[in-house]
Amino acid sequence: MATPLSADAFARALRAEGVSVVEHDGWRTHNRNHMGPWGPVNGVMLHHTAGRDSVELCQDGMSGLPGPLCIGVIAKDGTVHLVGYGRTNHAGKGSRAAYEAVRAEGPTPARPGPDALDGNTHFYGFEIENLGDGRDPYPDAQLDAVERIAAAVCRAHGWTPASVIGHKEWTTRKIDPSFSMPGMRDRIAARLQGDPGARPEPRPQRPAEPAAYEPFPGAEFFAPGRESAIVTAMGRRLVAEGCGRYEVGPGPRWTDADRRSYQRWQQKLGYGGADADGIPGPVSWDRLRVPRSG
Repeated sequence: MATPLSADAFARALRAEGVSVVEHDGWRTHNRNHMGPWGPVNGVMLHHTAGRDSVELCQDGMSGLPGPLCIGVIAKDGTVHLVGYGRTNHAGKGSRAAYEAVRAEGPTPARPGPDALDGNTHFYGFEIENLGDGRDPYPDAQLDAVERIAAAVCRAHGWTPASVIGHKEWTTRKIDPSFSMPGMRDRIAARLQGDPGARPEPRPQRPAEPAAYEPFPGAEFFAPGRESAIVTAMGRRLVAEGCGRYEVGPGPRWTDADRRSYQRWQQKLGYGGADADGIPGPVSWDRLRVPRSG
């Protein structure tokens, strides 16, 4: 729990981490602070825009959702556009369990709990330019910028990578960002062990493999009778992990055998109780790495 950085200290922290920054007019005082508090802050929340050319939208907002919608927009080329600072309309209501995990810098829950807390109060919010359809790539420069931004804020506050979460880990209403948050936290951890401005060695896009893995389709996708090639692909991965509880299949229809198999996967990851109910959540889904089905 911390007092937010001043706008100037925040900008200095980004540049010290090697982030390429564009400061848009008035960003330091453009916020939603009149609607409620910003702070104490506990972490960083990452999103994807679900569209392109999003800087103006994130700065101005839209009908029913005034801007700014984040502090910074991370473009495909790795440039970070600062469009606001303070409370922004990025997180909305989310899980108390996820919030407590961030506060304790512990493991992210397998599934977010009920929406109960205002995340706009407690998180620095960043939007990553991407369609979020599992096919739009995240270039190396963009992922490097995500890593650097999150590391810069963590370094400034003395936080660990456990203080960085995705919107999909905050609420079951969202699926963003469409890359692996555990993989991104691994990258942030590695960066925090080195010098702030160090340039990375070439690396594969480990946390973001949109052509290879299915993005989390949302908990509501896994309803009785759902038919999809994604269900088949998931079942095959569960069998490969030694968690299959199938007498026949797996097949494309979501059944109780799928739920029991996924429950065994959650238990294998160390979850219990309500967190091991057999309904996929974003964290356990990321770790399963279900191949794209089409």
